[in-house]
Amino acid sequence: MPEINRLDSTNADFGARLDALLDRLPERDSQVQSVVAGIIADVRVRGDAAVLEYTRRFDRLDATSLKALEIPRERLKAAWDGLPTALREALSTAHRRIRDYAERQGLQGFSFIDAHGNELGQRVTAMDRVGLYAPGGKAAYPSSVLMNAVPAKVAGVRELVMCVPTPDGIVNETVLAAIHLSGVDRVFTIGGAQAVAAMACGTQTIAQVDKIVGPGNAYVAEAKRQVFGMVGIDSIAGPSEIVVICDGQTDPRWTAMDLFSQAEHDEEAQSILISPDAAYLDAVQAAMDERLAELPRAEIVRASLRARGALILVRDLSEAVGVSNHIAPEHLELSVADPDALLASVRHAGAIFMGRHTPEAFGDYCAGPNHVLPTSRAARYANPLGVYEFQKRSSLIRCSPEGARALAPIASRLADAEGLQAHAASARDRS
Repeated sequence: MPEINRLDSTNADFGARLDALLDRLPERDSQVQSVVAGIIADVRVRGDAAVLEYTRRFDRLDATSLKALEIPRERLKAAWDGLPTALREALSTAHRRIRDYAERQGLQGFSFIDAHGNELGQRVTAMDRVGLYAPGGKAAYPSSVLMNAVPAKVAGVRELVMCVPTPDGIVNETVLAAIHLSGVDRVFTIGGAQAVAAMACGTQTIAQVDKIVGPGNAYVAEAKRQVFGMVGIDSIAGPSEIVVICDGQTDPRWTAMDLFSQAEHDEEAQSILISPDAAYLDAVQAAMDERLAELPRAEIVRASLRARGALILVRDLSEAVGVSNHIAPEHLELSVADPDALLASVRHAGAIFMGRHTPEAFGDYCAGPNHVLPTSRAARYANPLGVYEFQKRSSLIRCSPEGARALAPIASRLADAEGLQAHAASARDRS
């Protein structure tokens, strides 16, 4: 039977044990920081030449120009055409559902006239250019291509630039097909910190982007952290997480596999089941033992459950929601008879899966909502990736002569109080 932590909310040390499991702030590797800082500085100075050098060193790809590492649209189309029919239909359906959801998300502008005839409002515009990072080679996720590119396209971003590493020339055809389907404008076979630096700083071949989104390894995450401010980023994502709240009536085999669905990502992933039914927790652990043999990544699952997983016994479902709110998970499954009864109490979760027939896996691929979600308790303050992440809001102010006379004494008095005489005089000029 796989090892997994067992917690009981009635025990005096429950809070301390839970917080120890949730302690997800990774120590930043000083060597990674230093290497990434050097790469970014080099790319800023030497541009294409630096990117080509790092691509030769890290991905073992030799090219005479960065343009030679750009994948032409014809190659992307060929990858799409070459997919098995069933896989092409699955990608098409997922793309349509993700787009349908995204089209309902956009921010809206507004304006109104105040009592003095001043027009006040908000104008919404899309970013000009966005950089997308997609893991490539052996770790390839076409679903992430769709989830990152589709909302940017719906937002109206003028140009999408994607970097996909292809170590040793390994190309994933399904990723290329997803890029074609998503309508990405330019694609380069470069990866790592050098790809992030190229998009953030701009080179002779790659124009600087406004924002970089997409997952990557420790070097990619650190590079995104270091270029933030020069460009926007989506987030510094942590390991995958799932919390399942169950009333004890869901098939324990289903619940076991739902927990595995996150544990199989990597050894740092976190899978937690919360239930007021002690016998059910036992049944799920037994089902884990039974179903683990089905998985090629069983050893990763075992390591994840042993280090980060938990079966938590609580007094009732209300307390279960309270514990989940403290965890603020990336994914929350409400695997209960009446999920709507619990929903009103849920305050912190990246995505909420309602009922026994809604596994987290649907959200990863084809339900429609984005699978790029806040991790490491960031659901307390952060949002899923969406169309709004690729839009900007500008305040709109237009004063009438009467309105200017009404605002002038207010602004000038406040400016004088702050010791900013030019502000005050500028306001009084309109009185």
